[in-house]
Amino acid sequence: MKYKIRQKMFSLGDKFTIRDEEDRDVFIVKSQLLSIGKKLRIFDLDGNEVCYIEQQLFKFMPQYNIYINGEMVAHIKKKFALFKNDFEIVSNKANYYVEGDFIAYDFKIFNDRKLIGQVSKKFFSLTDTYGVEVDEDEDRVLVFALVIVIDMVCHDDDK
Repeated sequence: MKYKIRQKMFSLGDKFTIRDEEDRDVFIVKSQLLSIGKKLRIFDLDGNEVCYIEQQLFKFMPQYNIYINGEMVAHIKKKFALFKNDFEIVSNKANYYVEGDFIAYDFKIFNDRKLIGQVSKKFFSLTDTYGVEVDEDEDRVLVFALVIVIDMVCHDDDK
């Protein structure tokens, strides 16, 4: 299934929607105003929180915890690398990893060796939107959370 997310999404009090390929709202994402560290919440259209993303403070490299339905399901941190972005994902659900060009919004998310998500900006090159394709058998909320964290880490200084 294909979805649309706008880039450079995180700012104080920001609120935006994740849309499907027919441009219908699917989820609402809100950043927490006046918090120490970055915090976001993903809500379904009925207002139920389905995901919470929290930055870990006082770390040399950016690190985030992802909670779904109150349970921590993944920890993602940027690895130290001089001229590229690389991430380590630790999860109790599967062995996730990401590959590709994070700056250009062209990367893939894998569960073991199976492709479960793909991010691309090539169809939206003149807008502030990128596409996220999620395998139908995967937890799309977790894939969205991983993509949002990567976006925050790689593009936070673009503003």
